[in-house]
Amino acid sequence: MFKSGVGFLALFGLGWWLLGSSAFGGLMRQVLIAVGCAVMVGLMFAARRFLPSSAGGPFPVGRRRRFNQVNGLQWLLIIVIAVVCRHVGEPVLVPPLVAVVVGLHFLPLAAVFEQPRLRIPAALMIASGAAGMTVWLTNGPDETVRLVVGLLSALSLWGTAVWTVAGAASAAGQGAGEEGSGGA
Repeated sequence: MFKSGVGFLALFGLGWWLLGSSAFGGLMRQVLIAVGCAVMVGLMFAARRFLPSSAGGPFPVGRRRRFNQVNGLQWLLIIVIAVVCRHVGEPVLVPPLVAVVVGLHFLPLAAVFEQPRLRIPAALMIASGAAGMTVWLTNGPDETVRLVVGLLSALSLWGTAVWTVAGAASAAGQGAGEEGSGGA
């Protein structure tokens, strides 16, 4: 589940969802949190059910090193963004800028994992960050920036997780159909 990336997409999607839901209060926020947790758990169960246990397989040493470099740089940039935004008094910019960094980090990962489809969540996450920046630049409230970036980012990551699981389920169904039609 985590080797295929679905576990990470589900968990980080929940994190973004929680950020977006922070724009609300009271019962609405509680409902959104419950919905986000249900989606994450559902994705985890679907991945466990439909993805082979070997999905993704062990990383070769070179691929693991490159993966670690990309993720290390991503986390370094996130820390720098948080420190600089806090220092200049604009913490509201952290989520949109982090979304852009996360989106950009998918581009080299597409090559590392030989998965060109990772360019789609890259583009969606960058667009999410750009949308949040647009809200901020047009003097939108901080809550709206968090809502836009959080929910769009969550939906982008969760959509990618669903796409991964659906592709595996479809391939498994086609394989079972071929086995069943080739008999007697």
